[in-house]
Amino acid sequence: LRLIVMDPSLIHKLTHDKWTEAHVSSWLRHIGIKECYIKKLEVEEVTGPVLSSLSRQYLSSTIGMKSGQTEHLLKKRDELIKSELQQLKTGSDSCGKSADGQKERPPRQELHLPSQKPDDKTEQEKSPIECSDNSAFVGVTLSSCEYRKFDEDEKHCRYVKHSVLPPETGIENLIVPCHEYKSLETAHTLDSKRLQAKVASEVLRFACACMNMRSNGTIHFGVMDKVKGTYKHGEIIGIPVKNKEDFVDALEYIERSFRDSMRQYDARKCIRQPRFIEVLDKQTTEKTFVIEYDVVPKASIVKGKLYRVGIPKFSENDKKVKLEDRIPYWRVGANTPRIPDDDLDDFIQGLREKDQQREEAESSEDQRTVDFKENQKRKLSILLTCGKTYMDNSLFYIIVTNKIQPQQLQSINFLIHMNLICVFDFDPDSETCGLCGKYMEHKAVNFHSLDNYVNDTRLGITKLKNHLQLFRKTSWIFCNGRGNFPEEEPCDENIWIRTRKKKLKKAVSLICNEILDRRSFVVVFLLMSDVEQPLVETFHEFYAEMNGHDFLTVISDSREYYKKWSSLAQVSCEMSTLKDISIAEMPLSHIDATVQSIQLSKSQPTRTLPVFNGGVCFLKSVDEDELDSLEVISIDQCDEINVKILRRDQIQQRERYFYRGGKIEWMNFWLADKHKCGEIIKRDAYEEVNTILTEIVHRSKAVHTIESVNIYHHPGSGGSTVARQIIWTWRMKVRCAVVNQDKVISTVCEHATRLRDHDERDKNNCLPVLLLLEDQSSEYVHDLRQELIKNLATKKISPSVLCFILLICNRSGDPERMCRASPSQTVAITHRLSSTERSLFSKKAEQFRSQFQEDIILPLEWIQSKYIEDFVKNLLEKMEHSSPITRLIRFVALLNCYVDNSFISVSHCEAYLGIANHGKNYLSDEARHIFIHFRDDSTHISSVRIIHPLVAKEILRQMCVNVPQSVIAMDLITDKVLVNHRFGRDVFQQFIRALFIRHNKKSRGDPEDTAFSPLIEHVTTEEDGIQKAVDLMRAAYSALGKDGYVAQQLAQFLCTNLRLKEAAEWAEKAKCLLPCHTSVLDTLGQVYKRWFYHLHDTLEEKQPSTETGIEIISTALKGMSAFQASEKTLTEIVSINSSYHAVDVGCRLLKFLSGLDIFSSSTGKSELVKYLLTEYIPEDVKKPWQEFHWQLKQLQKRLHHAFEFISEDLCYFQTDIHVKEAEVDARDPEQVPSPREWLTRKGTVYTEFFCTRQVDTIPESNSTDMACPTEPLSPFQRQMKRYQLGGGNVTSILSLIHDTEPESARDKLETIISMHPKTQTWNELDETELVNFIFCQIALNCTQLKSSKLLSLLKLQDLSKRFTTQGRNMSSASALFLVSLLFWPETSDELSPSCSQILSSATDALKRLSEKKCQNASQRKSRIVFHFFLGKGKGLDKIVHKSVFGKQIKDTLSDRKLKWLKGEVWKTSEVVQLLKRVDGRSEKGQLFIQGGTRDSRIRIFPQISNTLPHGNENVTFYVGFSFGGVFAFDIQVKK
Repeated sequence: LRLIVMDPSLIHKLTHDKWTEAHVSSWLRHIGIKECYIKKLEVEEVTGPVLSSLSRQYLSSTIGMKSGQTEHLLKKRDELIKSELQQLKTGSDSCGKSADGQKERPPRQELHLPSQKPDDKTEQEKSPIECSDNSAFVGVTLSSCEYRKFDEDEKHCRYVKHSVLPPETGIENLIVPCHEYKSLETAHTLDSKRLQAKVASEVLRFACACMNMRSNGTIHFGVMDKVKGTYKHGEIIGIPVKNKEDFVDALEYIERSFRDSMRQYDARKCIRQPRFIEVLDKQTTEKTFVIEYDVVPKASIVKGKLYRVGIPKFSENDKKVKLEDRIPYWRVGANTPRIPDDDLDDFIQGLREKDQQREEAESSEDQRTVDFKENQKRKLSILLTCGKTYMDNSLFYIIVTNKIQPQQLQSINFLIHMNLICVFDFDPDSETCGLCGKYMEHKAVNFHSLDNYVNDTRLGITKLKNHLQLFRKTSWIFCNGRGNFPEEEPCDENIWIRTRKKKLKKAVSLICNEILDRRSFVVVFLLMSDVEQPLVETFHEFYAEMNGHDFLTVISDSREYYKKWSSLAQVSCEMSTLKDISIAEMPLSHIDATVQSIQLSKSQPTRTLPVFNGGVCFLKSVDEDELDSLEVISIDQCDEINVKILRRDQIQQRERYFYRGGKIEWMNFWLADKHKCGEIIKRDAYEEVNTILTEIVHRSKAVHTIESVNIYHHPGSGGSTVARQIIWTWRMKVRCAVVNQDKVISTVCEHATRLRDHDERDKNNCLPVLLLLEDQSSEYVHDLRQELIKNLATKKISPSVLCFILLICNRSGDPERMCRASPSQTVAITHRLSSTERSLFSKKAEQFRSQFQEDIILPLEWIQSKYIEDFVKNLLEKMEHSSPITRLIRFVALLNCYVDNSFISVSHCEAYLGIANHGKNYLSDEARHIFIHFRDDSTHISSVRIIHPLVAKEILRQMCVNVPQSVIAMDLITDKVLVNHRFGRDVFQQFIRALFIRHNKKSRGDPEDTAFSPLIEHVTTEEDGIQKAVDLMRAAYSALGKDGYVAQQLAQFLCTNLRLKEAAEWAEKAKCLLPCHTSVLDTLGQVYKRWFYHLHDTLEEKQPSTETGIEIISTALKGMSAFQASEKTLTEIVSINSSYHAVDVGCRLLKFLSGLDIFSSSTGKSELVKYLLTEYIPEDVKKPWQEFHWQLKQLQKRLHHAFEFISEDLCYFQTDIHVKEAEVDARDPEQVPSPREWLTRKGTVYTEFFCTRQVDTIPESNSTDMACPTEPLSPFQRQMKRYQLGGGNVTSILSLIHDTEPESARDKLETIISMHPKTQTWNELDETELVNFIFCQIALNCTQLKSSKLLSLLKLQDLSKRFTTQGRNMSSASALFLVSLLFWPETSDELSPSCSQILSSATDALKRLSEKKCQNASQRKSRIVFHFFLGKGKGLDKIVHKSVFGKQIKDTLSDRKLKWLKGEVWKTSEVVQLLKRVDGRSEKGQLFIQGGTRDSRIRIFPQISNTLPHGNENVTFYVGFSFGGVFAFDIQVKK
C-alpha cells in the first residue's frame, strides 16, 4: 500500500512508529483532517507512537476536535496500523528477488523534509529501493495526465505534480512521437557545468536515436523514469530550475558531439529548444518545471544519413567534460541503446526504406482531416439541466465570471431567464459597464461582497438567508472590489490570495453546505476574458466543496482563455474531466440561443396588470423584482412558458404530482386553461368564496377600505388550492398577489400599496388588490390591516373606496367552528366531499389509473377511513420493521402528525440511511408510495413528507401497536446523525422544538386547548407515562443544545404534576439560558408560586416548624422576585400577567405570616405591620429569617408597585375582548376574567393587613365629623384606607362610576375625599395622592348626585397645574390625562395662552407615552379604552363618562359593540344630544383645534385615520379622552 502526500517533501517507506511530528502532519493532511487541528496536534508533539495511542477524549477535550473529524482520524489510524501488521506477514513477498533468486530485504529509508538539502551523494546512493509495497501509508490512485502538444509552443500548458504521464514508448508511426523520461531528482542540484553535461548526454543520445529512426520524439526531464520508492513510472515530480540557460546551453555540445558540420547543422535543425512546463503544486509556493526537448527529424534533413554522437561525460578526476567515442544510437522499444556493430550494416541498408516511410508519413499528416466535433448543443443541455430535456426552476444556478466584453453583453439573455441565486463577479466595473449593469436592466439584484458571506456574527442560516434576501433577488457578489465603491478597491492576484481567498473559501463553503442542498444547483464558470488565479481558486473551492465535478460547467468562447484556464484548473480536476464539463470555442451568441431554446420559461421584460378603466398596463420585471415581499400574479401569468418542449408524459406527471399531494402551481392552471391537461377540480367552497368576493367588489359604495375573506380548512383538504384557484380566476379583474411570510409588515404594506397605485393616475379610482395570506396569525393580520390603513391615510384615499381584499387561508383542526365566528366572510373546507365532488374525483382517479397503471390516492379516498386503514396496513405488512427506511417513515409520520408544515430534508434522509447518491432510489417501493418529494417554499430545501396528513396519522396509529410514540420520539431526538446533520439543521431542530413546546389553542383553529404539546399530552395520558414525557423533554433539551424553551416547558410540566423541586431546577436552567425572556421569568415565578401554595396548603401542623416556615417564605419571595423581573421586560401581555401573580403570592404570603404564633396574638396584626414597615425585627425570627428580612420589609412596596402597574395597564387598554380573540393560556390555573373587579377585591385584601386598629376604627359613614378622627392620618394610613374603600388607584376609582347604586358610590367617594384633615394643605399631597383626589372629584361628579365635597373645575385646574408636562421630571400618564381632560376648552374662545400651552404639551406628551407603551403590546392589548367624552355641559359637567352611553342607548351589549365598530353610535339621537361637536381644521394629513392665540394650535388625533379629509378643510368632530391621547371621532367636513 502506498500514499502520495501532497507535500513538497518526498515521502518514502517508513513505519508509523518511526514518524516525527512532520510525518504525522503530512499523513493527516492527506486523509483530509482540517489544518487547524493538524497545527494543534503538531504543537502537542504528536509523533507516530503517540498517534497510535490517541483517544476520543483527548482529541475532543484537548484538541477541540469535532466528532466527525475525530471518527474519521481514528478510523484511518486503525486502517494504517492494520495494513502494517498485514505487511509484516507478507512483506518479503512484496519485494523483487535478487540475481541469485533470494529475496532482497529493503533498507529503511528516511523521509525528506523540505528543510533537508540533498548532499553530494550520487543519485543512485540516495535513491530508495524500487519496491513500494511496504509503505506504511494507505494507497491512493494518482490522476493521469496528457502530453503537451508536440512541437507546439503552448504557453498555457502546465502539469500537475504527482499526476502520471503515459508509459515511455517506442516507435509507432514516425509522426506520433516516442517519449523518454529522466527524473533528475538529484542531478538538478549539480553545478552548471555538471548539469549541462548530464542534460546534453541524455538529449543527444535520444536525439541521435530519433534521427536515425526517422521518428519524432520528446525527452522529458522531471518525470520519473522508473518505479522508485513511493513514485510511479511516469509520475511528474518537477524540478526547480535555478538557471534556464543551463538547459539551453546544454545544446552547445552539438558541435562537439556530432562528427561534421553537415550533421551538426542537421542536429540543430531537428532538436528543438527546451520548453519549460510549469508544475502546479497546491502544497508549496516553490516553482518547479518539467523540461522537454522535441526532436523533429524532417525527411528533407535526415534523408540518406546515419548519425553518430559522442556523449559528453564529466570526469570527476580531471574536473572537465570529456566526449565518448562517436557511435550511432537507435530506439528499441522504450530504450535508447547503441546500434550493435553486427546490426549496423543492415541498419544502414534499411535507411532508404525508413526515409521513404518518413516522407509518406509527413505527406499523410498534411492531408489529415479535422477531428470529429461533438454535439455541443446536447452537451450544453445535459450540463445545465443535469440530464433533463429542458431547463426550469427545479435547479438553482451560480455564475462565476470575469470581465465580459461590451460586444458580448448582447448575448447574455439566457442568464436573465435562469434561476440565478448568486453571481461571483471578478469584474470590479461590472455594475457600471459590465454584466451586472446589463442584467439590472431586466432584473433587480442585491449587491454583496465576500464579507457578507463570512457570517462573522454567527447568524443562524434562516436569519442569514433573510438578511441577504437570498431566493428573492439575485445576490451579486463582487469578489475583487467594486469600481464605484471606494471601500472596496480591486487588488492584484497576489494581494487577493493573501486577503480575500480565505473569505471566498468561507463563502463557497457556506453556500454549498448550509444554504443550498447538494445536487440542487449548478455552478457555471463563464470565461470571457483573460483568466487570473482568483477565478481558478474559486473553481478549486467549488470542486472541493461539491465533492467533484458533478454540477460544474465551464463555458468559454475563446480557445486561448480556455487553455490557460484548464492548465491551471487541472490541479483539482483531471484534464480529461475538464473537457467533459466544458464548452469551449462556442461563440457566446450561439450559447445564448442554444440555452434559450431549452428554457421552459423566459422572463418577460414586462407583464400585464388590469387597470380601473378596463384596459391593461405593463409592469416591468425589474419593477416587479422590487416588490419582493409579494408574488404578483399577472393577467399573462405563465404565458412565457414554451410548452412545445414539454412532452405529453411530462405534463401528465406534473398533474399526477399535484393530485398525489403536491402543492398546486400556477403552471397547473395555465396548462389546464390551454387544454394541455385535465381541468383542475373545483371544490364547492370555491363557488362560496367566489360569491363573497363578487358581493364585496361589486358594491356601489365600499363599507370598508379593507375587506377580508377567510378560508379555514382541514390540512390536506384542498384549502390552499381553492385560494389559488380564486387568485387565478380574479387576476384579470383585480390585481392579485401572494404575500411572502418572511417579510416585515411595513414592507408588505408598502409593496401592496405600490402595486395598487402602479400606472394609475387617480388614486381614488384604482382596482383593489387581492392579497393571499396563508397560515398567518390573527395578530399578523390585524397589524397588516392597521399598517395598510396608515398607508392609505397618508395617500388621502377616500374611505368609500375599496382598496384591499385580504384572502386569509388558514389550516384549522375545526374549520366549521371557526366559520361560525364570522359566517358572512368565512368559508370552511373539510375532508368531507359532496356528491358532486365525489363524482369529479372518481373520474379523475379512473383517468390516472388508466394512464399510470397504479392506484392514486385522491381526496375521494381521504374520507373513507377504511380505505386508508387498508392501504397503510398493506404497505406496513411488506416492510421490515427494523430497517432504517421503516424507522425513517416513523419519524416523518410523527413530525407530520404533530407539527404543521413539517418535513425532513432529503439531505437528512441520505445521511441517516448512509447513502451519498441522490435521487428517490434510496427509498423502498413502500416508501415511494407514501412519501412525496418537494422543495419547501420558505426554506428552499428539497424534502420529503407523507402524501397526506390522514395517511400520516394512520401510519403512526398502526405502527404504535408495536412501537409506542414515546419510543419513536426518543429514537428521533437521540439520533445524532439526524440532529447534528449540518445542512438544514436549524429548520430540523425548529421542528423538533415545536414537537415539544407548541400546545394547541382553539383560537388558532385547533380542536381543543392543551396545556402542553399534543405529543406530551398523548404520552402522559395514552401511555400513562409522566416519567416517559419527562425523559423525552430531557432528551430534547440535550439534543437541541441545551434549549431554554424546552427547559421552560419541562419546568411547567413538572410543576403541573407537583414535582416542584425538579420544576424549580429546570425553570432556573431556563432562566440561565434566557435571562431576559419574559415568559421564562414568568414560568419561574409560576413554579415557585405553585410550590408556595402547595407547601402552604399541605401544612399538617397548625404552626409550621422553623425550617418549614423558612422554606415557605423563601419560596414565596423567589416567586415574587421572578414575577417582578418579568414585569421589567418588554413583552407587555406576559409582564402584566406577572403583576397579577405577584399580587396573588404577596397576599397569600401576608396571610401566612399573620397566622404565625408570633403575629397571631391580640396585638399580632400591629406587630406584623410594625415588622414589615419599620426597622423592628422580633427576636424570635431575627436569626432564622436573616436571609430575607430585607425582602419582607419591601413586601408592601412591591405589592403597591404591582397594583399601580396593573391599574395603569387597565387604564390604557380595553379588557372586554371577544372570546375568539382572547389568547388564554391553558397552563394558568388562575386566570383573571374580570381584571377590574379582581383589582378592587385584591386591594381590599391587601389593606386588611396594613391597616392598624387605629385606622380600622374610622367609621365608614358619610358624616363629616365621623370621617375625620381626632388625630390626622399619615399618608400611608390614608393610602390604606383609600384601598379599603376602593380608591387606592385610578382604575378602582373609575370602577366606582359603574356601581349599580349611585348613592353607595357617592358615599365611598365622599369618604375618600374627606380623609384629608382641615389643616392639610393641597401642596403637601404627593403626586399620586393628588391624582387620585382629582379622579375622585371627577368620579363623584359623574354619579350625577349633588355633593358638598365637589370642588369647582377652576379649582381642579389650579390643582393640576402642579403636574409637569415636559422635561425629565414629567408627571405620570394619569396626571397628563387629567391635564388634557380638565383644560380642554368648552369653546375655543375661553382658552388662554397659558392654558393653551399646558394643554398642548400635555396632549403631545401623553401621545408619546402611549406610543412607547403600545410598542410591544399585542393585538389584544393595543385597543385603547376611552374613559370620557366632551359633552355639552359646563364646568365638570362637560366631562361625560363612557358608561352614560350604555344607559342612554337601550341595546344589547353585542349591538352596542357593533354600533361602535361601524361608527353608527355617532348618529344616534342620544349621543347627538349628549356630546358636543368641536370645530377644527385638517392640514397636510393632521388635525388641529385653535389654541389660545391666533398662531397657536393644539393637535388632536383622528380615531380612524382614513376619515380625515384629504385637503385643508374646516371640520367638526366629537372628542374622546384616553390615556393614549385625545382623539377625534366622526370627523365631518364643516358645511
